[in-house]
Amino acid sequence: MPPRTDDPAGPAGSPSFGAPALRVAVLADSDTRWKWGALTARRLTAPGAGRGDGGPARGPEVHGLLLRGRATPTPRQLAEVGEVGVDAGRVREVTTLEFLHAVRDEGYDVVVLALVGGAVQAMLHGLAALGLPRRPVVVTGYVGVVYEKLADGLLLRHGADVVLANSRHDAGRFRAVYEGVGADSSAVTEAALPFLGGEPYRREPGRDTVVFAAQPSVPASRADRTYLLRRLVEHARRHPGREVLLKLRSKPGEHTTHIEELPYQRLAERIPGGPPPNFRLVYGHMGEVLDRTDLLVTVSSTAALEALHRRIPTAVLSDLGVREALGNHHFISSGLITSWDRLDEGHRPLPDEEWLAGQGVAADGSYADAYDAAGARVAGLLDAGPLPAITPYYTPVSAPGYLPGVLARYHLAPDGRPLPGAAVPKETGRVRGAVRETVRNAARGAYRHGVQRVAPAIRRVGEL
Repeated sequence: MPPRTDDPAGPAGSPSFGAPALRVAVLADSDTRWKWGALTARRLTAPGAGRGDGGPARGPEVHGLLLRGRATPTPRQLAEVGEVGVDAGRVREVTTLEFLHAVRDEGYDVVVLALVGGAVQAMLHGLAALGLPRRPVVVTGYVGVVYEKLADGLLLRHGADVVLANSRHDAGRFRAVYEGVGADSSAVTEAALPFLGGEPYRREPGRDTVVFAAQPSVPASRADRTYLLRRLVEHARRHPGREVLLKLRSKPGEHTTHIEELPYQRLAERIPGGPPPNFRLVYGHMGEVLDRTDLLVTVSSTAALEALHRRIPTAVLSDLGVREALGNHHFISSGLITSWDRLDEGHRPLPDEEWLAGQGVAADGSYADAYDAAGARVAGLLDAGPLPAITPYYTPVSAPGYLPGVLARYHLAPDGRPLPGAAVPKETGRVRGAVRETVRNAARGAYRHGVQRVAPAIRRVGEL
């Protein structure tokens, strides 16, 4: 499927006017998945990516689409994910049906589904039901470490043309799952995390900064989160000359990829006597925080892989156990697992080089080539002509008790077609369209307030 050539002007700074430009749509459902999807789209479709003939002479036109839901990122979150090559002001929010209509009407060459597994499955069935004579190449994957629901998440992603694995380790596991149930595993393609980067770590004289990378849902209980915060504050008090930062993903009331019902900001307000002067809460782009980090501490955040890529000293906490529920079991054999007691005494873990080599962090300098195989696969599919129909593993025949419920959450029937009442209404005039959009925005605001603030408060009261 050759790239479209109907936009001769192209983006500012294009290397050549009139050259083919790929039209790429990224559909994401959270701030982190938007970052992963947009950067992945850029890496897969950059000029010459994976193509012996040099590929398209111009960079891709990336169109940002946010799937409407409780974790839809706010403008502040979009601004803080960092540079992804897409103007946040041009990113628009869509429903399932609006996305499918966009694919039908706007002629995308590549679609990147940066979504939770159930949403990927729904979009695959919805795209298949469109019956397009020339459909886009469909790419999906994971935003970070895959430490839970491996089979469930992978089978919900089956049917995409490319299922990206962030490491050699993950690629092997992915293929084993697909082959184990008799599904085609050829879509699994090894790559790496697309947001690794930054300068290699260098200790600056006079700087001593410890950063704890918080996670929205790990650990989940108030007691465990209070414990981690207390130990972080105690570490700051033990080392008054050290800057101790609590890196947060979102502000209260915002959602990220995972739900955060007990924000550290709220817990920090109850620190006895207040926090010490060398302790601070920070937000913003993780890469910018890592620029001034001398030790990254976490339970199981993907930030650990970002730090390891740059050779920043990194510690994975065992204080709450090494458990699948926490995700820190992924770091078994890494050499990074330790406790706050040891960190308080000055211990700095050293990563196991063999473990690093299998995790896609490319600390050996091979990151520049990490997307070559994936880029070549996308280029080959684009050049192959009309693609075959999308055929997910789950169908109304193979999973009649599971698939209909998955699709119904996204207003699709078991055959992938819209459920009655799910059709997108046509706008009739600018004024009515503006009024309708205002009402929609108000409704979305009320919905998000309900799921992000009211519902968690009710659940907490119920736990008393």
